[in-house]
Order: sequence, then C-alpha cells, then structure tokens
Amino acid sequence: MASANLSIAQEKKEPPKEQPKAAEKDIVDTIKASATHKTLARLIETAGVTEAWKGKGPFTILAPNDDAFNKLGKEKLESLEKDKAKLTKVLNCCVIEGKHSAADVGKMKTCKTKAGEEFPVTVKDGKTMIGTATITKADQAAGNGVIHTIDTVLMPKESAGGPG
Repeated sequence: MASANLSIAQEKKEPPKEQPKAAEKDIVDTIKASATHKTLARLIETAGVTEAWKGKGPFTILAPNDDAFNKLGKEKLESLEKDKAKLTKVLNCCVIEGKHSAADVGKMKTCKTKAGEEFPVTVKDGKTMIGTATITKADQAAGNGVIHTIDTVLMPKESAGGPG
C-alpha cells in the first residue's frame, strides 16, 4: 500500500516546461551566441553600432559568417577595423529595415540596405543571392528581427567622386 501512495504523490502536476526563448534574444545577442559569426560580433562592437542593432526594429540582418570575412583577406579586414566610418557603412550594408523572411527577400528585385546601397536579388536553384552573397542559413529569429547568414561581405560602392 505504501508504494501505491508514493506513486500517486509523484504524479502531482509539474508546471509546463518553458519553451526555448531564442527569439527573445535581440540580433546582437543572437550573433554573439553564434559559433560562425565571431568576426561580425567583434566588428559590431568595434564600430559602435551595438545599441542601434539592439534597437526596437524590426530589422533583417544579412550576417556575413566568419568565412565571408576571411575572404576579404587579413589586410583589408584590419584596414576596415581601423576606419570606423567605413566599417559602419559596411555593417549598414548588412541591415534591411523591417522583418523579411528569406522567401520575402527572394521575391524582391533589389534590396535596399540601411547604408543606402541597393543590391540585386536573384534566386537560382533554390538559393537566394543578394549581390554576390548567397544566403546559406535563413530565417534565424531574433527578438527584434531576423538573421540570414550570407557567405560574402556586402561592400558599399566606392564613390567615384565625379558628378552625378
């Protein structure tokens, strides 16, 4: 009889387990937690855009992975880190106002970034490309937007300095 009472006592209801709250992390914290975005996380800090990227949003982030930054080469990356204005413009090429799924981005003809740059959008063989960058991991939710990992750093066009 004692064991029957024990099993009844063990059946008391436990509170429902909380669902993972990954989407409650903002974009910056989500990027910092990513094993493949260490360079981007460091550059966000270096450029001083942390608070802007933690803002209410919503934002869509085209987040270059570490391999994308490695493609730039060590010298170019170091040069960017020393030129805060240029680094900020490069990082602003990663930001699209509003929350856009990869499917939504794929329906755009061009995508305009916070830097004011417009990149052509193409879809080929089921892969979405923004400029020369391919989305390699799509639709990672964050509390203030969505992150799409890309394999190439989107660079601002250099101003020609001429008329027009």
